[in-house]
Formats: sequence, C-alpha cells, structure tokens
Amino acid sequence: MDLSMLEFSDQEIARRNSLNELRSLGINPYPAAEYVVTAYAQNIIDSFPQTEEEEALLKEQKVRLAGRIMGRRIMGKASFVELADSTGRIQIYITRDSLSEGENTDLYNIVFKKCLDIGDFIGIEGYVFKTQTGEVSVHAESLTVLSKSLRPLPIVKEKDGKVFDGFTDPEQRYRRRYVDLLVNDEVRGIFIKRNKIFNSMRNFFNEHGYLEVETPVLQSIPGGASARPFITHHNALDIPLYLRIANELYLKRLIVGGFEGVYEFSKNFRNEGMDRTHNPEFTCMEIYVAYKDYNWLMNFTEEMISRIALEVLGTTEVTVGGKEISFRPPFKRISILDAIKEHTGIDISGMNEEQLREVCRKLDIEVTPSMGKGKLIDEIFGEKCEGKYIQPTFITDYPKEMSPLTKEHRSNPELTERFELMVNGKELANAYSELNDPIDQRKRFEDQLALSEKGDDEAMFIDQDFLRALEYGMPPTAGLGIGMDRLVMLLTGQESIQEVLFFPQMKPEVVVKRDKIAIFTALGIKEEYVPVLQKAGYLTMESLQAEPKPGRILQSMMDVNKKYKLGLTMPSLEEITSWTSQEA
Repeated sequence: MDLSMLEFSDQEIARRNSLNELRSLGINPYPAAEYVVTAYAQNIIDSFPQTEEEEALLKEQKVRLAGRIMGRRIMGKASFVELADSTGRIQIYITRDSLSEGENTDLYNIVFKKCLDIGDFIGIEGYVFKTQTGEVSVHAESLTVLSKSLRPLPIVKEKDGKVFDGFTDPEQRYRRRYVDLLVNDEVRGIFIKRNKIFNSMRNFFNEHGYLEVETPVLQSIPGGASARPFITHHNALDIPLYLRIANELYLKRLIVGGFEGVYEFSKNFRNEGMDRTHNPEFTCMEIYVAYKDYNWLMNFTEEMISRIALEVLGTTEVTVGGKEISFRPPFKRISILDAIKEHTGIDISGMNEEQLREVCRKLDIEVTPSMGKGKLIDEIFGEKCEGKYIQPTFITDYPKEMSPLTKEHRSNPELTERFELMVNGKELANAYSELNDPIDQRKRFEDQLALSEKGDDEAMFIDQDFLRALEYGMPPTAGLGIGMDRLVMLLTGQESIQEVLFFPQMKPEVVVKRDKIAIFTALGIKEEYVPVLQKAGYLTMESLQAEPKPGRILQSMMDVNKKYKLGLTMPSLEEITSWTSQEA
C-alpha cells in the first residue's frame, strides 16, 4: 500500500482502491465522451402508461438515463439501485445476466458489485417496467461508468416520516453546499423557487416594457446608498476602486439618457456585519421609471409581489417562523413619524438634533456623536418600531436628513417622498420619488460630506458626474430597490439569509494542523514512519512529544501497520523514547 494513502479515511482508501481496480479492468472512471441521455427520472415516472396494453409495449422502447447512485441493495444475481438525476430519483433493476456478455460476468460481479459506490455516476440503458410492488423502474441492459466519487456521501435515513443521520449542521451545510443539495431535497427546492421568483419579477417588468440593463460593479465613487464599501486597487490606472454598494446613480443616468424604464438585478457589496439577515455580498433589484412617483410605486409593488407569490407558490399566504404573512393587497401605509409616535408615544416631528438625542436617551437607545438627525431618527425607528411590522407595511414620508437622494415632499418641505416596505420586522424594499433638482441634489451631497467629516463612515460621497448628468435634465422619476435575498427568504419560509444563498460568506474554516514530514525526520524519525504516526493520531511533533507513554505510541503504530498490511519493521521502544525526549 502506498503510505501516502494513510492520510485518507478507511472509506476513502477503499474508493481509491476501487478506482485503481476499474483502471486495471480497462475502464476509464472519468470518460470524456458524451453520454446521450434520452429520458429523465421524473418524466419516466410521470409518463408511465395507465393501461396494460401500453405497458406491454415498453420493453421495445429503450431509454438512456444518467445520474448518481444514491442507494443500492445487492441480492446475489439481481440488485436494485436508486439513481438520482436533475429531476428526481428512480429505481434501477440490475441483473447479472442482463449485463453479462457471454460468460464474462465482470461488469456485474466486479464493476457493479465491488467497484461502484453510493455517490458514483453511471449511465443506464434499458426499458421501463413496474415491479410487483408497483414501483416504476428501469431494467438495465447496459451500464456505463461515468464518474467515480472518492468521498462518501452522508447517508440520510428516513423511517415513519422521521429523518436519521441527517446532514443538518448549518456550518457544514453552508461550507459544503454541494453535499447539502445532494442529500437534502428541500434545499434544492429553495433554490429552484429562487430562480422562479427572479424570472417572475423579470417577466413582470418586461410586460410593462421596461429594459433590463447592466451597470459597473467596480466604481470610482461608491454612490447610491449610505454604506461602508469594499476598496480595491486598479493596477493599470493606479487608482482606488470600490465594489458597488448600489447601482442607483448609474440607472438614473440611463433615465437621463432617454430610457423610460430600466431595471437591474445587481450584486452589491457592503463591508459591514454579518447576521441572519445580512450578507456582505447580496442581490438587489432596482428599477427606475420616468414620469411616475412613489404613490404609483406603492401600487406597482403590491401588484408585483402578490403576483410573484401566486405564480411561485400558488398563494399569497406564507408562513415564516410560525408567523402567518399575507401578501394580498392592499398593504398597510403609515408615515415614519406616525409609526414612531404609535410605538413610543413620542411625537418627534419638528425636533432638532439635540432634542432627538434626548429622546434616544429616554428610550435607552445608544447613539454616537457622529450621528445627525437622519441617523438618530433611523435608530429610534429601528429599535422601537421596525420589528413590530410583521404584515407588509409601507412606512412613508421620511425626514429629509434620512433621504439625500429623494424628492422633497410636495406638501411638507421637512419630509421626502419615500417609502420602505417592512415585512416580518425587516426592510424588504426602499423607494423614492427621485430627486431630479440638480441644485438641491448638490446641497444634499454637501450635507452628507459634512456628516462624513464628523466621522460617519457610511455617509455618501459627492458624485460630480452624476450631478452633471442631472444638470442635463432628468424627468420626474420613481425608483424602487428590493432586497432579493430577503424576498426569497419570505417566499420560501426561511429565517436565515444563508439558507437562500448557494455560498454565503463564512469565517475561514479551521484546518487541523499537520506537521510536514521534514519536522519529524529532523529528530531522526524515518520518513516511512511519519504517515503511520499521523494515521495513529500524532499529527504534529508537539502531540507526539506530549504522549507520556512511549509504549502507547508503539502499540498505535503496530495497530496501523497490521490493519493496513503495510509490512513495516517497527521501531524499538528505545527509539520512540528518544523521539519524545528530544526538543523539537
């Protein structure tokens, strides 16, 4: 046995031995040729004939399907395999006689029974039939090895509706999403629904005649939102660049350029915290439509979300964390100042910054000196109100200090024409009657600059090119942004954003330390002994020298030598004692 194999588990070693056995039989375990598929598991099951006459003809109709072995029962000359493809699972019936060519039974007795494992990919050609127990199956007449897996899959068992040995640890599921998708069918269903949600929204916009566009991810100014950006460097231009925090200002430039309605599903990046509803990389949809306002957008948003729910789920009612949520229009509407008054009993309208700080002190809300009026109001709403809005609710008419890109309210100059859609206690959407007065916009940017100088690292930058675009003239415009990941969470009943992202951001994985061979050999340990010691659990010299009983080291080495039939001559107890007594 190659000593380097000792770093693998027993099952991994067995699979590598099977890999070598396949090659010795002249079978390429990773063939390059196309395997032509003519049928899929779920389609075969769904289209099975309803009459005996039609069923009798099936033996003459060959099918070719390919997939991964997810289970098998070997019973002498006949066996059953559970094969999974992209549509579902189907039973395959395999017999020695059907696969054998004349007297040669290697394909069944060696390849299938000894060299294939759960997780391997195979191609099957045969005919469809129904077993005596009534299960639609495929009788295999040929078998092709398509890919040999070298790591064992978790074997999830189910009995009487209960799941055993499930792959359920969240951290492992998110790190190894590929395994999660294989063994947890409901997870695959979440991401299929995610795709349908995006497509339904896209179709809704396209039916209205709006244009899907693409805008830069790398930006010289991180505009369009108040957030801390990721910073990178462009070597050729020798300038700093920022990963997009929002695409708003670019989409508005396109409205200036003459498009009536544009939208984009954008990947945004914000260098902020991670929790159950925030990921530093997330997907947002933003749409801008000329000649509309935020009142029109509220009606548009209600119609769109209710339609998506009906198309994807067949209902506007969903359950998230035990809470029943209805997306049936109309949604409740309340101004942010009225919401604060409703939940705190305090009317903050007309208050200055110092008065707002006093309100925060009364409400035990922590604030910092860098916070202006907008941030203080945002903190009060976030701490005391936001979590109360479980049913879809439009929170409207935000103070001007909170909304530097929003048009002044038509009847109250202290407010803006803005709404946020709250669902399940979190913001789902944000929308404005967009500010198109270039002089007012410049003043708002300058106010943001003043906040930045006070220490607010989320204040907006001044985008001179955007101001120049506005000076060419932008029509009255309504703009909407929706957090797509949060929308998917709501429509799939998930409480964590990690459940709706294929590969959520994770902390670096903890890797078990394993010393290099040279560290062991430097103390006189033979190179051939190092894999044996590490297989016995002594991965580092430190762990080896921490063993107080040299005899225990020798016994462990002898056990590994015997189990894997290595045929090595073991060191003496005196040699091992010398290893543990030296300084590493």
